[in-house]
Amino acid sequence: MIGIAAIRCQNAVMQWWFCLLHKEVEEAAACPNASRLGPYESRELAETAVERMSKRQEELDSEED
Repeated sequence: MIGIAAIRCQNAVMQWWFCLLHKEVEEAAACPNASRLGPYESRELAETAVERMSKRQEELDSEED
């Protein structure tokens, strides 16, 4: 018989963060919120978070000019 906790774990969505301190993707929320980006639904999104953020900032800066 499967316990309630096991069922909840099976239904949980994996979340990923990009740690700005360590410059790496983390599976669990290990570092403080102020030091990470996320959560993201996939490792790939977390890996490209800084790149996408920089691109959006460049686009916003160019709109202001």
